[in-house]
Amino acid sequence: MNNQKNKEDDEKILHIGFDDTDSINGRCTTHLAYLLTDILIKKFRVNFIDFPLLIRLNPNIPLKTRGNGAVCLRIKGKKYEKIREETLYFIENYADLENGANPGLAFYEENNIANDIISLSKNAMDTILSKQLAEKIARKNSIQFFQFGKGYGLVGALAAIGCYLDTDHTYETIAYRKKENTGTIRKINENRLKKLSDESFPYTFNNFDYRKNRILIAPHGPDPVFCGIRGEDPMITTLFIESLQIDEKLDGYMVFRSNQGTNLHLIKERKLSKILPFTAGHVNCQLITKPTVINGGHIIFYVKDKFNDVLPVAVYEPTRLTKVAALLEIEDKIEIGYGAYNKLNNIKTLNLEYLLIKELKEIFYFKNPICEKCGKSMKSEGKNKGFQCPVCKLKKRDKSKTAIKKDRELIRGLYIPEPIAHRHLTKPFFRYDKEKKYDEKQISYLLKNTRWVKKNSGGLI
Repeated sequence: MNNQKNKEDDEKILHIGFDDTDSINGRCTTHLAYLLTDILIKKFRVNFIDFPLLIRLNPNIPLKTRGNGAVCLRIKGKKYEKIREETLYFIENYADLENGANPGLAFYEENNIANDIISLSKNAMDTILSKQLAEKIARKNSIQFFQFGKGYGLVGALAAIGCYLDTDHTYETIAYRKKENTGTIRKINENRLKKLSDESFPYTFNNFDYRKNRILIAPHGPDPVFCGIRGEDPMITTLFIESLQIDEKLDGYMVFRSNQGTNLHLIKERKLSKILPFTAGHVNCQLITKPTVINGGHIIFYVKDKFNDVLPVAVYEPTRLTKVAALLEIEDKIEIGYGAYNKLNNIKTLNLEYLLIKELKEIFYFKNPICEKCGKSMKSEGKNKGFQCPVCKLKKRDKSKTAIKKDRELIRGLYIPEPIAHRHLTKPFFRYDKEKKYDEKQISYLLKNTRWVKKNSGGLI
């Protein structure tokens, strides 16, 4: 028995990474992972050493399809060569190549991930990386890789492999449709969804937008995803799915461990002069212009950092942060999370993802003195000439205007977009200061005690 256990411990981990298998017309990389996982467990009897990982990469990439999510499966088992063949077959036959998918697939057989792969993964969260760099790193580390179409997905495949996700993380249980139902309207009982959301909060999040009265768990396109429940515990997100009592016969579901809802793309702080288009991060800065309203109700203002570099910041109306931004004043000190784009007359612009007001400048306005006889506001007689009451004509040369502190109608603190405007990576308000710490033993426990993948032979979930 001990010899058998030691033999299993000596087996190398096979990391399977893939990305860009979908298109704007359909398919889904997580659905491919769900189908492949079912085969790996039933046909090859592998052991998963972690939940399937759904890693959302830099959301500002122009080439992305929808959520810019890559997948990594980490397994131990036998017949790795057969597994590679099966996976390759899946990518070739499932990816939406005819509609522009550009998949990348990578196999990395190693217990410890090389530093340059980890570095690539970290950079993929907030910058643009070339396919050539991914190829170079893959060859250096003896990673077997395949590319289809233009092969852009190789970057995501390696980035998913290189992401241990050993910091804050969340879970998502994704339910999948049967093929015959793909493209039809998804029917969800709104009242039941609200009830389950209220009961499970804060262990699930972004299920329903109460302000807009909109369901947030289901996509609207022709892809095979029915819905997804995001949260802090895979047992709870899975119970939520099963408790929805969905009328449609679903194919099954699978739990992913993910960087969704973590702001992982906004961790790095950069000088304004070093920010490149289509990157993400955060910056500490100070307003140098008053906010201006532009067409559509959006807000623009300019900021400078401590190096006196200057860039414009755009706050878009759907975020519901425009009312807050409009109250900012010159010299207010703020921190912003941003996505960088070339927008205003091809000038680099920072699209605001969160606003942290750190210091509000004190602003004063001046009021004329009050007449001592009739209580009316006096009028100035001119520079250094004092004041005169417009009613009783009383004059006072020794009076001066009174400085009154303006009510800024703002308080210091964090402001984030409404749920309807959240990106996959956006951290919900309640998750701040409650980020999870990585605990390998806890994840192993959850993996063993959660029904994290289910494929129906029939009936309802």
